[in-house]
Amino acid sequence: MMASLMFTVSTSPLVHVHSNIRNSVVMPRRCIGEIRLHTTPSIRGCTLSIRCSSSPDTGFTRIDGKKEAKNITDEIKIEVSRMDVVPGLAVILVGDREDSASYVRNKKKACESAGIKSVDVCLPEDSSEEDVLKYILSFNDDPSIHGILVQLPLPSHLNEHNILNAIKKEKDVDGFHPYNVGLLAKRGCEPDFVPCTPKGCIELLHRYNVEIEGKRAVVIGRSNIVGMPVAHLLQNEDATVTTIHSKTKNPEEITREADIIIAAAGQPNMVRGSWIKPGAVVIDVGINHIEVDPNAPSGSRLVGDVCYEEACKVASAVTPVPGGVGPMTIAMLLSNTLASAKRIQEFL
Repeated sequence: MMASLMFTVSTSPLVHVHSNIRNSVVMPRRCIGEIRLHTTPSIRGCTLSIRCSSSPDTGFTRIDGKKEAKNITDEIKIEVSRMDVVPGLAVILVGDREDSASYVRNKKKACESAGIKSVDVCLPEDSSEEDVLKYILSFNDDPSIHGILVQLPLPSHLNEHNILNAIKKEKDVDGFHPYNVGLLAKRGCEPDFVPCTPKGCIELLHRYNVEIEGKRAVVIGRSNIVGMPVAHLLQNEDATVTTIHSKTKNPEEITREADIIIAAAGQPNMVRGSWIKPGAVVIDVGINHIEVDPNAPSGSRLVGDVCYEEACKVASAVTPVPGGVGPMTIAMLLSNTLASAKRIQEFL
């Protein structure tokens, strides 16, 4: 004779927190239905079956950078409203790269949403180093400007090192001044500002409760803008970090060992599903325009460094492109500008 115990859950939607054991990602999960425990005389063990009225759970989470960026911007707006001064951000754009111009436009819109003053300087492609430095020095001395950002990459004839070094370190909200870069690389030290895209990557991992300590992390790409600083941030959180670059042998094999993958190589769809260990978390930093139909209105579409369609079938969580890391980069820039304004205000 079978003894049966039935537990009926309310039919109203309930959200339960589920921990993915493979990578410690905590995700909201909807589950409504019945939980049955039953035993038989011949088998003393218990069998647990769960029937959910929602769609089958695939265990996959889309990491929504756009949503998190909005939450952060809303939090910044509240803090700005309580301040005696209005934080000010100056951005210098040299040239007419569409991706850089798009970033500046989105940044300006985000500043307006958060109550931060935005000052933009757009210089022609053939501007001299002296032209750029003139604006930097002016903003350095302007008490209404708390953050200065020079949009990278710069045209090849300009010396990036000299230009970034000219920014007052107290206003280096992009985190690329040697002072901040050095402190980030030094164990046990904390820079005034962390580069925005790497900071956004780590913030997404935190907000989705991804465990970093003790995990294997692979960073694809070693640029000064993303790859190198994000590797330092992961090391500072006690991950075991491997950096893959153009000279790395067997990159697919190395990447497949990772619990966390951060792809920042600038190569469209480079990371395929076969590169990803089941249950890994994937942060896609890449922004690549690929031609799909020359006759279409846009003629191209935006993709990341990760083949999203394939990654979704293997990983436990992935950032989309667009809508993943991009919005978080801008949110971190606003966060750094707010921090700078607070710091400067304390000394007024």
